[in-house]
Amino acid sequence: MTTAAETPSSIERIRLYCSRHEGRVAAAFFAAGFVFDMITVGRIDSWATIAQQAIYLGLILAALMQMFFDQYRPPRERWYLKYRSPLVHFLLGALLNLYAIFYFKSSSLLVSFGFLGVLISLLLANELKRIKTLGLPVKFGLLSLCFLSFAACVVPIAFGSMGVAVFLTSMLAGSVPLAAIGFAAHPKEAARRQILVPLGCVLILFLAFYFFRLIPPVPLSIPFIGVYHNVERTAAGYRLSHERPAWRFWHNGDQSFVARPGDRVYVYFRVFSPGRFSDELQMRWHWKGPGRGWILQDAIPIRIVGGREQGFRGYAFKSKHQPGDWKVTIETADGREIGRVYFTLELAPEELGPEGERVFTTEID
Repeated sequence: MTTAAETPSSIERIRLYCSRHEGRVAAAFFAAGFVFDMITVGRIDSWATIAQQAIYLGLILAALMQMFFDQYRPPRERWYLKYRSPLVHFLLGALLNLYAIFYFKSSSLLVSFGFLGVLISLLLANELKRIKTLGLPVKFGLLSLCFLSFAACVVPIAFGSMGVAVFLTSMLAGSVPLAAIGFAAHPKEAARRQILVPLGCVLILFLAFYFFRLIPPVPLSIPFIGVYHNVERTAAGYRLSHERPAWRFWHNGDQSFVARPGDRVYVYFRVFSPGRFSDELQMRWHWKGPGRGWILQDAIPIRIVGGREQGFRGYAFKSKHQPGDWKVTIETADGREIGRVYFTLELAPEELGPEGERVFTTEID
């Protein structure tokens, strides 16, 4: 009897808490869902993932066009009409969440913060009741964002490369479905105001972010980049040697690099790219000059080939270096940054000499 009496009371307390703190609960579930999706989402070039996006886009477009034409028809009673708008926002939320994850994985956050901030703000806004009650222009604007993001991910996979021409082609491909429907739909004035104008605004936003190099370079991403004293390719994988103390667990290799005469500074990285993808990246080495900011010291071209689950592995080294703060960035051929690593280089005391005792830790990747 005691157990039976306690159970409803516990459930009621949970319900009461949720009703009083609806915003906090929704935010917690949203954050948990975002983290879960980030861990479980499939490869960006997976046919299942691409097909899922295409189906969602088709369903949203069909629902919104039905809502568009219903504005000019007599009111009607259908059981599914009350579920139509929630379904649209559910599917929009799923797509925006997916694209936020893809862009997040491909971004160097310091560079792409503005674009990611806009995307995540729209993702959060899509969950608000007030946004859900707004008219069709807002819904078509969110759908335009999804169409353009879908094309920005899929077209480079189809071409197997990146660049300005590929990006512009993706923007054209992403605009065609809504533009064709907008020009064909009647009445013309309503179609222009509710479909074409939101599409044009989102397209201009995309182009502006791209030419300011703020859009992450999907479908590429860098899951790992680090600084080492030596990198050697072996049958088991790449052997990475470093002197990092165990307590600096957040560093990737020797981000506090102690150099002796004759030392090389190696930067090792993994780049994920889709299968059959082939392109050239640039590894740029920057040194922070006193009072002059970052100064480009070297740019090394690196040819990548995609398809490996763990990513394309590569490295480069620098023999001529000087003490101070360093930054190494990995960029696409059109100058969009995929990832970066910082390290500080200092010279070892002269009394140690180039042959003094050193203890290296090695890892296999």
